[in-house]
Amino acid sequence: MIKTLKIKDFIIIDELELEFGKGFNVITGETGAGKSIMINAIDLAFGARANKELIKTGKQKASIELTIELKKELPQGFIDEYGLESFGNELILSREITESGSRSRVNGTLVTQDVIKTLREMLIDIHSQHMTYTYIQPKHHISLLDSYGDDKHKNILESYKSLYNDYVSLCKKLDELTNKTKLDEQQIEFLKFQIDEIESAQIEDLEEDKKLEEELNVLANVEKLKELTYSSYWALYGDDGCILDAIGKVKTNISKAAETDNNLAEYESEIINVQESLRDLSSNLRNYAEAMELDEQRMDEVQQRIEVLEKVKRKYGNTLEQVLETYDQFTKEYNSIEFFEEEIANLENQKSDCLTKMQSATAILTDSRKELAKHLSDVMTKQLENLDMPKVKFEISIEPCEYNSNGCDNVEFLISTNISEEPKPLAKIASGGEISRVMLAIKTIFAKADNIDTIIFDEIDTGISGNACQAVAQTISELAKSHQIISITHQPIIAAKSDRHFYVAKTQDGQTAVKVYTLNEENKIKAIAMLAAGEITDDSVKFAKQLIYN
Repeated sequence: MIKTLKIKDFIIIDELELEFGKGFNVITGETGAGKSIMINAIDLAFGARANKELIKTGKQKASIELTIELKKELPQGFIDEYGLESFGNELILSREITESGSRSRVNGTLVTQDVIKTLREMLIDIHSQHMTYTYIQPKHHISLLDSYGDDKHKNILESYKSLYNDYVSLCKKLDELTNKTKLDEQQIEFLKFQIDEIESAQIEDLEEDKKLEEELNVLANVEKLKELTYSSYWALYGDDGCILDAIGKVKTNISKAAETDNNLAEYESEIINVQESLRDLSSNLRNYAEAMELDEQRMDEVQQRIEVLEKVKRKYGNTLEQVLETYDQFTKEYNSIEFFEEEIANLENQKSDCLTKMQSATAILTDSRKELAKHLSDVMTKQLENLDMPKVKFEISIEPCEYNSNGCDNVEFLISTNISEEPKPLAKIASGGEISRVMLAIKTIFAKADNIDTIIFDEIDTGISGNACQAVAQTISELAKSHQIISITHQPIIAAKSDRHFYVAKTQDGQTAVKVYTLNEENKIKAIAMLAAGEITDDSVKFAKQLIYN
């Protein structure tokens, strides 16, 4: 249950701290006093959408903090998964809203809104006017019915959902393959032509084009290369006065000098090495020049091969590597087309098997829902009778529909509040008071079926009076014996049943301010007297005491 609510710089509230108690906590006050601000703050702490407009004018941020007393500690797996600090059976939930966004913390640890959503589902149920609208819409009735089911029903539903997801996935794959097989024959032939064209180029060396260009350059300059290399050979070795002759004279001179000075022997050795290297070089140059002949046939072959490679590069890539990458892509696409029919047949079989299983699971799910609907209808009828609707008929219609993620059942709540009329869709109820009691009945039944400790009603008593109001008060009072109830009300009969009474007042002295008072017994009597008569008189006080103590 919620123990405390702290608010700072939120809407028109400077600072506020409330202590809620067990049982029935009621909030009253004049229209427009700001009663819903407390409910909105709790809603925000549990993950409702936030924006900077919620920050009090002139302030930088708004903050909300809830201290919650747990029936039992949070599951250790949940604590470990999100790195939370355990405070035993206490939980501190806070949210800070700034102009740039908002942040939520659990026991001081920054958490995502997914964590807050999980906690909301575990701990609290806030019923607002918007939720009333949601609940009367038929599209939400199937989830309401399913949520009333036990673990067995939920397992049946999850089993169906798993099969449905598999079925949808198979259908998607089939659609994708079917679209691919729509390639016409001409497109497939063109793809095969491209593959054959690249294959015919017989690319084995990714550097072949560069090597061929180098070879072609040599072949085109044979005479020039021959002339240059022969000339170099003669300069080294062939002519009188060539370089090797000169080096031979240098060697002779150094040899003679070394006979006088042994230190020159090292130089003699170096000259000998140079002499031998130059002899090898001259020999290689001569061999190169003699072997160099114009080969027009080879030149034609090289030019033709270069043209082949340039052609595939122009069409399929800037380099031979890119050409082969394109070839791999084309080959995979072509191979996949060849196997489409086989894959489609396989997927069709899987889809058929999945559909058969899904049909069987759907039948089981529908039977479970019909059984659940009968039980819930009976319970709802009894609960509505207790809420001063003695002639009510409540039924849950289950009709077949197309397969979807929830099965193939169209679920709708039907109601008749007059004995002479057949049940009609819940959305067609005209009376706001009847809608309020239906919502209260739903909340009461579901609260007893789940483990949520705190239920918040934002004006669940709209449109009721007299005996209906007394019945609603009694129902809330009974529910408060097992749950913490926090409710805004304008009805003195309902407020009189409260275990703790908060009164909201708004002042306009220079600036708007909201104050919330926790009423003692005497002030509670006065507040209910004001609700009943609009003023405090002996008669209204007497009436208030009768409501409280009877």
